[in-house]
Amino acid sequence: MPQVDLNADMGESFGPWNMGDDENLLKIVTSANVACGLHAGDPDVMAKTMAVAKEQGVGIGAHPGFPDLQGFGRRNMKIPLPTLRNLVRYQLGAAQGMAQAVGANVRHLKLHGALANMCSVDVDMARACYQGALDVDPDIIIMVLAVTKQEKAVRELGCKWVGEIFADRAYNDDGTLVDRSLPGAIIHEPGIAGPRILKMVNEGAIITESGKRLETSIDTICLHGDGPTAVQIARSVRESLIQGGVEVTKFTK
Repeated sequence: MPQVDLNADMGESFGPWNMGDDENLLKIVTSANVACGLHAGDPDVMAKTMAVAKEQGVGIGAHPGFPDLQGFGRRNMKIPLPTLRNLVRYQLGAAQGMAQAVGANVRHLKLHGALANMCSVDVDMARACYQGALDVDPDIIIMVLAVTKQEKAVRELGCKWVGEIFADRAYNDDGTLVDRSLPGAIIHEPGIAGPRILKMVNEGAIITESGKRLETSIDTICLHGDGPTAVQIARSVRESLIQGGVEVTKFTK
């Protein structure tokens, strides 16, 4: 039986400002990418999210991004590679400390937003970020956007990694995500998202907007937590996979 992990970005609330439905998503996903305080989140939110994830048996990951609270980490920033390496070290260290405090551990790392998008087309940038994580924990599993420069970087580094695709995003023919500002870039309909992902998993390939197939290892599927239909999409994807004979479980490396 084929297996796949479901992950979601969470812990992105800040003080009294709520972002996403983490409580319900944690009942659906098998891995949680927890914001580390620079693009979103705060220490209280990190602690609460990780504690609930541990209770639910959900794998915990660090989700570092650009230092851009106002822009939610979605604005490109030009930062020297050594500084990027330190930014990832800093955020992973914070995540590890908080996880340890609630009796859990950080098993994976996934880049957020603009940082992730830039690293998907710039292998040197991706390598700097991932090396920063490996400096802190050589055994950490890196979650990468499949078939992009992120994957090239982890292959060169020889570290543990898993390939990710997105349930609610459209793809360009080079495996990068269609820009959020373009029509059709984000999929809001649960009835479309579930069957679409099952088809990709069964075919072992990303299917782009033009219909092109990009063969790849699909280890985990991202379910965004901050959209109006996020929980419904998450349920649709999980139900479609299970009904299609795919086991939904935490990835192992």
